[in-house]
Amino acid sequence: MTEITTLHEHARNIRRNVVRMTHAAGSGHPGGSLGMADVFAALYFRVMRFRPENPLWEGRDRFILSNGHICPVWYATLAECGAIPKEELLTLRKLGSRLQGHPANVDFPLAELATGSLGQGFPASVGLALANRLNHREGRVFVSLGDGELQEGSCWEAFMAAAHYKLGNLTAFIDRNGQQQAGRTEEMLALEPLADKLRAFGWHVIEADGHDIGRILEAFRAASETGPSVIIFRTVMGKGVSFMEHNFEWHGTVPSDEQLKRALEELA
Repeated sequence: MTEITTLHEHARNIRRNVVRMTHAAGSGHPGGSLGMADVFAALYFRVMRFRPENPLWEGRDRFILSNGHICPVWYATLAECGAIPKEELLTLRKLGSRLQGHPANVDFPLAELATGSLGQGFPASVGLALANRLNHREGRVFVSLGDGELQEGSCWEAFMAAAHYKLGNLTAFIDRNGQQQAGRTEEMLALEPLADKLRAFGWHVIEADGHDIGRILEAFRAASETGPSVIIFRTVMGKGVSFMEHNFEWHGTVPSDEQLKRALEELA
């Protein structure tokens, strides 16, 4: 298999587990999770310095899921690369499970910090990147953001601070699917021209198709070392499942038994 083919296979497996685990939980956020499967496959299997057999290795790159509601795609990725058991995925949101509905590091140390309240994980990642530099750690910090999350003012304070400190060890990436809980982002609170705004804040901006594995890898490789970089990934909410694609109603809706069967058939 080629590198691209292998990553596509990982992404397909991640998507299948996303629909399985949200169905089993009876709650969760499959839409955004499905849309980011290609990015997460590339990130964990080719981009980040990460050791599944020793995920808390001191020399690792750090990852923060600021848009914590799409944790099903993160958990499924960790299982796909062998950092957690695949059987554990079906405990999502169950009482006593380590896999909470938003990442929490109380009993799940793979989560660098608890996230889920939008606009909080990103500022913390800026602090983590600054701490890494002050402590002479070589690892990078990667942080995932939702596009609706960018409507939080704390995100723009973080963009400003990261540029001020010239954090070349920080790479943010945005799930730009144009959808949020109540509708389209541009109808709720417009973000465009997003790339221009981010450049004006002093960031190195990269734009890429979030479903083209080759372009995803190129985007991560294009990150600057002299200042913070942000990648705007154009994605499709619900990618891979026809009845979920481009539909904001799947932000927080889970598949029924019949819909699960249909989704798994489409992802076969």
